[in-house]
Amino acid sequence: MILSPKLCIIESSRFFNRFLGCLVILLSLTGASFAQDTSSPAPTVNPGDTTWLLVSSALVLLMTPGLALFYGGMVRGKNILNMLMQSFIAMSVVTLVWVIAGYSLAFAKGEGALAPFIGTLAWAGLEGVGQTPHSFYATTAPHQSFMIYQMMFAIITPALISGAIADRMKFSAYIIFIALWSLLVYSPLAHIVWSEEGFLLKYGSLDFAGGTVVHISSGISALVLAIMLGKRNTANEDMRPHNLPMTLIGAALLWFGWFGFNAGSALASNGLAVSAFVVTHIAAAVAGLTWILIEWVMIKKPTALGYATGAVAGLVAITPASGFVKPIPAIAIGCGVSFICYFAIKLKSRLGYDDALDVFGVHGVGGIWGAIATGLFAQKSVNAAGADGLFFGGPELLVKQIVGILFALVMGGVGTFIIGSILKATIGIRVSESEEATGLDITQHGEEAYPLSSEGALGVPNH
Repeated sequence: MILSPKLCIIESSRFFNRFLGCLVILLSLTGASFAQDTSSPAPTVNPGDTTWLLVSSALVLLMTPGLALFYGGMVRGKNILNMLMQSFIAMSVVTLVWVIAGYSLAFAKGEGALAPFIGTLAWAGLEGVGQTPHSFYATTAPHQSFMIYQMMFAIITPALISGAIADRMKFSAYIIFIALWSLLVYSPLAHIVWSEEGFLLKYGSLDFAGGTVVHISSGISALVLAIMLGKRNTANEDMRPHNLPMTLIGAALLWFGWFGFNAGSALASNGLAVSAFVVTHIAAAVAGLTWILIEWVMIKKPTALGYATGAVAGLVAITPASGFVKPIPAIAIGCGVSFICYFAIKLKSRLGYDDALDVFGVHGVGGIWGAIATGLFAQKSVNAAGADGLFFGGPELLVKQIVGILFALVMGGVGTFIIGSILKATIGIRVSESEEATGLDITQHGEEAYPLSSEGALGVPNH
């Protein structure tokens, strides 16, 4: 069919209009694509990162029952339930404190001159802590996942103190102490070290997973509280650990959970998490081996208790450095901490304080070494958010680490002294001599761990 010139013009015009319309649509889509590529993406939930953070939270929570067994095996049979309960009760008390106010004081933005040192109650009761990521904390996982992960750290930290006051502290006083300590010491220190406006974070002091916040603070607090309580009455009693297999099982659970403690602090399922996982294991393995080699020389026998203590000391020391160091420095950190902590524990009897299960000697001294070692061995090639240590051209980092250590020592020591003094002057903190002689299981809880005979189940002595 032959179209007239008029029809040809009309059809040509329609075709041209359709072409222009398609071109406009195409260009608009392209422009939208360009605009999307150049804008900053909003924080979104990454399923892999969220999963890793939740798994790590469970691993860190497992450490507290592991700690209960680790400590429980080292006390006498008449006090084991009390020792276990001091860890388990922390899981309830600190959870409540953390939800009501602790998390907010630790991680919410502060106000005015106090902003670098403590948060506000903006997130009290976890108000505003929801399922969307935070712009600073765990930006690829829900805010609640970061909160629950940090809760597990808050739980185990005051529980660590219990090893120093074994066999002699009132259970009621202990509950009040850990509630106040968590709120007044732990939360402000966590804010200073880890919050987005924290003084030490902005200053440049590094603590990847809790060397200052957890171990140094609990270690010095354990020492102060042990001194305030006084020595145990040990006359005519066998003070040896009543169940070393239990202690080894506890050490194994601590080692297992510590991967969540350190590798989880990457807050994502990424290469940094893998690196922290690797150096954590290396340091623990080396420290356990080094400790029994020291014992072989000093006492001619490699002991099970020594290996467990050494491995835990290695885990403590690598904690602040785990996100900043490579494997060879991890070996040096693990080896060094065993020498340092072994001889620190030996000084206990000379100095005259009764840190029953060597919390200060392992966690306090080990944490101090770990913070210093971070200042020596850290490398930005491991973590660009960190800094180079002394051995890699950054002497200023070592100074910053020492400042961080001093903050933890002062806040933990002074805070514990104030809280302990108030409790001592009001409800008292130590059981009576007769209660201590009978055992805290019976006098504090009305139960026995080994009630089947005068020597207890499995032949474990009650006294």
